[in-house]
Amino acid sequence: MNPAMWISKTGIQAQDAKLQAIANNLANANTVGFKRDRVAFEDLFYSIDQQPGTQRADNNTLSPSGVQLGNGTHLVGTHKIFTNGNIQNTSNALDVAINGNGFLQVRRPNGEAAYTRAGQLQLDANGTIVNSSGLPLVPQITVPVTATAITIAENGVVSATMPNTATPAVIGQLTLTGFINPAGLQALGENLFAETAASGAPTEGNPGTDQFGKLRQGALEGSNVQVVEEMVDMIAAQRTYEMNTKVLTAAENMLQYLAQAAR
Repeated sequence: MNPAMWISKTGIQAQDAKLQAIANNLANANTVGFKRDRVAFEDLFYSIDQQPGTQRADNNTLSPSGVQLGNGTHLVGTHKIFTNGNIQNTSNALDVAINGNGFLQVRRPNGEAAYTRAGQLQLDANGTIVNSSGLPLVPQITVPVTATAITIAENGVVSATMPNTATPAVIGQLTLTGFINPAGLQALGENLFAETAASGAPTEGNPGTDQFGKLRQGALEGSNVQVVEEMVDMIAAQRTYEMNTKVLTAAENMLQYLAQAAR
């Protein structure tokens, strides 16, 4: 088989993977707290017919570049881009946007921790503050039944206004969690991430301290997907895909011509 056919096949597979990532980014352009994906490729091993710097067979000179033929490309990884999305005002007291670095921590049904940038908080039947999927925050905060208003400060202090009381009472503290390599987190879906060996161990702190951002009540962080940029990447991926299919067709035609000439 013509090696060009195998090489063009790897190029087609690479662009198909890139298009899948672009499709997922565009599908989540309006998902709160979503972070766009970027794919990374690398070239495959090379077939080396002559090492660079070796003596040429026809004379006593050294080959300046040798003969090295590539064998295509492959997907080496996907990277979450953790730049901040636009902050959108909602005027909902339980909506919280993280302006800067950090994740809200929640407890999954199996007891393990998960982390999210989506601050669409709600109250469950017990008055516990949960995320949009009903998972409780860590540390857990419960709002009294008689509370008439909830205030979330920039530093994460949660206060509740009680009837016939002028001064709000502090009922809890929201904390943020950071990672040395957030791109190494495992995406679980439902706006959640999980710790991995690549992300490093989590560090916890109050909003506005150390490397952590501040909280903004009554607002949500939008997706960081740039639709125009994704559309440009989609067109480039489509054109590259088409070029690889043309190489595949050309290699097939060359083999057919060779077969006909040999008859």
